[in-house]
Amino acid sequence: MNNVIKNISWRGLRLWQRNFDVYKATWKVNFIPPLLEPVLYLLAFGVGLGSLVHDVTYNGQTISYLKFIAPGLVATAIMNHGFFETTYASFVRMYFQKTYDAILSTPLMLEDVILGEIIWGATKALFAASIMLLITTLWGLISLKAALLIVPIAFLGGMAFASLGMCFTALVKNIEMFNFPVFLFITPMFLFSGVFFPIESLPQWAQYAAYTLPLTFLVSLLRNLTFGQIQAIQAAELLSLTVMSFVCTYASLVMMKKRILK
Repeated sequence: MNNVIKNISWRGLRLWQRNFDVYKATWKVNFIPPLLEPVLYLLAFGVGLGSLVHDVTYNGQTISYLKFIAPGLVATAIMNHGFFETTYASFVRMYFQKTYDAILSTPLMLEDVILGEIIWGATKALFAASIMLLITTLWGLISLKAALLIVPIAFLGGMAFASLGMCFTALVKNIEMFNFPVFLFITPMFLFSGVFFPIESLPQWAQYAAYTLPLTFLVSLLRNLTFGQIQAIQAAELLSLTVMSFVCTYASLVMMKKRILK
């Protein structure tokens, strides 16, 4: 434990810089999907399904279905971009591109590499969330004030899911095995974390299950920020995401070090 903490340094930002340079070189490929994603989601679920659902009652407030799902879609983008950057993308850099081998021949320690990857995953989540916030703000679904409050939380949520993804990267034996965490964790969170309907509409047992999913906390936090319904529970949700970020980051550092150096 002491060695892992001792080896953490600001040099990990060099790994972040390396990934950012690659991102800039391929910005068109990286920029277009996050730009089209909110438009497609809003058209499919908001306009299509919204024409059937119309209004939703949330915390005693009646709002349009399109406005209801907008914060949930932002939270989903944070989860997806943070998680998939440190699973598939990190695995490709580690095994197929041999990027880690090249970097470890420099003064950077393994802890620098892993932490830099996690921070980069959080940054990708922040980029995606910012694009979605821009689209939803232009559509009048999220106010500019709420969007500015959501931006720093987007980075925190990105850290939580990026560090979780790195934990799975430390465990899987081949890239095909990422299908298991995607099917067992990401898909259920996407469907049952309150993105498309209030958690209260579920049976009691399903509500308890939903509140074990980290995306539920992020969706609730962003939605209440959007609608100006800040309560004490939001502090607990923010704390939960912070604790998750620290715990998963530390666990991923330990597990990745064991995997790469064995």
